[in-house]
Amino acid sequence: MKNSKKTTRKRTGARSQKAAPLSINPAVRPSKMARRDPFHAREAERYENPLPSREYILATLKEQGVPVTDVELHALLGIRREEVKQFNRRLAAMEREGQIMRNRREAICVVEKLDLVAGRVQGHPDGFGFLVRDDKGSDLFLGPDEMRKVLHGDRVMARISGMDRRGRPEGKIAEILERAKTRHVGRLQHRHGVNFVVAEDKRISQEFMVPPGETLGARPGQVVSVDLIEQPQRHSQPVARVVEVLGDYGDPGMEIQIALRKHSLPHVFPLDVEKLAAKYAPTVSARDIKGRLDLRDLPLVTIDGETARDFDDAVYCTPHGRGGFRLIVAIADVSHYVKPGDALDSEAQLRGNSVYFPRQVIPMLPEHLSNGLCSINPHVDRLCMACDMTISAQGKITGYAFHQAVMRSHARLTYTIVAAMLEDKRAGTPEQQKLLPQLKHLHTLFGKLVKARNRRGAIDFETSETEIIFNDQRKIERIVPVKRNDAHRVIEECMLAANVCASDFLAEHGQPMLYRVHEGPTPEKLAALREFLGGFGFDLAGGDNPHAKNYAALLAKVKDRPDVQLLQTVMLRSLKQAVYSPKNAGHFGLAYESYTHFTSPIRRYPDLLVHRAIKAVLAGKRYEPGDWVALGEQCSMTERRADEATRDVTNWLKCYYMQDKVGESFEGSISGVTGFGIFVALDGIYAEGLVHVSDLGRDYFHFDAAKHQMVGERTHRRFRLGDRVRVKVARANLDSARIDFVLDEI
Repeated sequence: MKNSKKTTRKRTGARSQKAAPLSINPAVRPSKMARRDPFHAREAERYENPLPSREYILATLKEQGVPVTDVELHALLGIRREEVKQFNRRLAAMEREGQIMRNRREAICVVEKLDLVAGRVQGHPDGFGFLVRDDKGSDLFLGPDEMRKVLHGDRVMARISGMDRRGRPEGKIAEILERAKTRHVGRLQHRHGVNFVVAEDKRISQEFMVPPGETLGARPGQVVSVDLIEQPQRHSQPVARVVEVLGDYGDPGMEIQIALRKHSLPHVFPLDVEKLAAKYAPTVSARDIKGRLDLRDLPLVTIDGETARDFDDAVYCTPHGRGGFRLIVAIADVSHYVKPGDALDSEAQLRGNSVYFPRQVIPMLPEHLSNGLCSINPHVDRLCMACDMTISAQGKITGYAFHQAVMRSHARLTYTIVAAMLEDKRAGTPEQQKLLPQLKHLHTLFGKLVKARNRRGAIDFETSETEIIFNDQRKIERIVPVKRNDAHRVIEECMLAANVCASDFLAEHGQPMLYRVHEGPTPEKLAALREFLGGFGFDLAGGDNPHAKNYAALLAKVKDRPDVQLLQTVMLRSLKQAVYSPKNAGHFGLAYESYTHFTSPIRRYPDLLVHRAIKAVLAGKRYEPGDWVALGEQCSMTERRADEATRDVTNWLKCYYMQDKVGESFEGSISGVTGFGIFVALDGIYAEGLVHVSDLGRDYFHFDAAKHQMVGERTHRRFRLGDRVRVKVARANLDSARIDFVLDEI
C-alpha cells in the first residue's frame, strides 16, 4: 500500500474561469445535493483541494435512479477537467471495493441497487470455495463450477442464487473486481506431454498450464515461481510462464523460500532503499545529538534473547519517592532516519513488520539500520525516544514525560543471564554484577506492576511456544519448549507501561494514532462459551458485556483442574484477534482502556508512526500520514501474513522432523476438533498431527462444535478437546506439510 499524501493540486478558492464543468446530458437530472457534500469537512482534512466523498458520489448516483456515464457524473458533481484524472482514480478504487460497477455499456451502477454482494474468494483444496462478504453477512458457498473462474484471494461480485444441499447460501459470480495476485509458487510437473505447476497454496485447486518453451529449464519436481499469462476462465485453466527456478524441494531453506513467495512477502530491498540506508554514517554525529536529552551516563541496559540481533529497547530503574520507582524505557529512534514518504518509509510500510523464521529473519529495515544505527548495541551512542515514568508503591503510573534523547547501553544482557543473577548474586561476569542493584530494582518494580495488573483484571493465558534446534548440518536436532522466566516478564511489564503512556500522551493532545485494539467476544461467541462452560458447572460473570477481570477470575478458579487446558483454550478462542485501528476500542486482554505500540519501531511500522506522532506533539504540531484507517488495515494484514508464513515454515519443519518416526507411538493431547477429525499435540516433541474421522474407531462419529468434541453414533465414545490419547505416526507428507496419526490403543 502506498503512503497516502495530500494531493499536489493548488488551492484555488473560487472555480477557475478557464476550467468550466463538463456539459451534462439533459436526460440526467442534476443532484439536489450537488451544491453541498455533507462529508466535505472530512475530505478537506485529508486533501488540500478535496474531491467529492464516496458517500456523496453514491448518493448522487442513487438519486439519478439509472446507470450514469462518466461524463454525466463529472457534470453532476462539478468535476473540472484538471480534476478528472484524480477523480477517476477514486471511482476505480470504489469499483475495486465493490461499491460501484460498470454495465456492458460502461455506465456506472450502484452495486447495492443490483442485489449483488462484494467479497473475497476463499478457496478449499477440494475445489469448492466461499465468498467472504465485505458486509460481514453469511459467507456464500461457491461450487466447483464457480471456482473455476477465479483463484483464492480474488475479489468478486456475486449474486445469491439459492441454497445448497446443506442449507448454505450459494453464490454465482457476476463480476471479477480484482485478481489477488499474478505470481505464484509451486512444483513443476509433467504428465502426458504437458507441463503444469501445482500451487504450494493448497487453497488453489487449479493447475497452471505451462506452454512449451516457458519452463526456464526447470526439471519436473522442482520448485518454481510463475507469472500468470491467462487468468482462469470457466472452461479453461490458467496459463503461466516460469520466471524463477528455486531448486529442489528438499534443498536446505527451501521451506522459507516457498513461504516468502506463497505469502507475497517482500524479501529483497530495492536498490534505492539500500542506497538511502547506506547514506547514513555508521556512527551518531554531534549534529544528531544537538538539542537532545543526554542519558549516556545512566546505566541503561538491553535485555533480550540469546539469538537477538536487533535491540529496540533499553531500561533503567531506580527507587523514587515512598516505595515507588523511576523507570526509563529508551526506544531506538528509527524515525530520525526513516523519513515520511522516502524510499525507506515506503518499503517499511509495504513490509509492515519484520518476519522471524527459524534460522532467518526478513527485516522491515535494511541491515545497516536494523542491526546498526537503529539497534541499541552496547557501549555506543544511539539516538532514542525515552519514556521517563514515575510509578507508585502500588504499581500505578503517577507521571511520565517523553524526550528525544541520546543514550549509551551499558550492557547487552540476556533473559537467561538476568534470571540467573536474580537467583544467585554470584552469577554473571564482574561487569554484569555491577548492574545487579539496578536489576533488583527492576525485579521489585515488576512485582508491583504484576499486582497492579492483577487488580486491573488483565487476562494471563498460559500459552506454550516452541523453538526448533538445528545441528551443524542445518538438520533439526530437537524441538524444545520456550520457557519464560522472570526476566522475560520484567521486560514485558516495562514495555506495557511505556505503551500505555504513549497512548495516553497522544490521546490527551488529540493526536490521531493507531491503537492496538483487542475487542471482547461477539454475542455469538459469548453465548457459545457460556453454553460450553455450563457443561462443567461454570459461568462467566459480567452479563452481556463481560470484562477481562471476569475471564481472569474464572481462569483462577480452574487453574488447578486437570482439564484446565481445555477450559483455557475455549476461553481464548472466544476472543477476537487484536488489530491496529485509529478507533480506540480498548485492549480487552490487557484490560486497558487505551493502548498502542511504541516499543519496537525497528520491526513494527505502527510503532514508527507512534514515534512520529509523539515528536509532532512535542514540537507543537500534528502528524497526518494520510488515511489512518487504511494504514491500520495494512499493518494488521502484514501482521497476519507474517504469522501465516512462519506457521507454514514451522509446520513443514516439524513434518520433516517426523519423517523418520513413522510407525512410532506417542502420548499426546487433543489440541483441536473439527468435522473431519481430531488434532493431537505430542508430548515432548511438540508436533501436531491429524487423526482422521474415519480412523477414530468402528463407529460413525459426529462433530459437536458447541462442546468441542466428536461423539460416536453407536458407542457414544467421546473425543474432546484436551483429552489424552495415544497415537501412532502413520505418515508425514512434506507436500502438504501434514502429519497423519492413527489411534494406538492397547
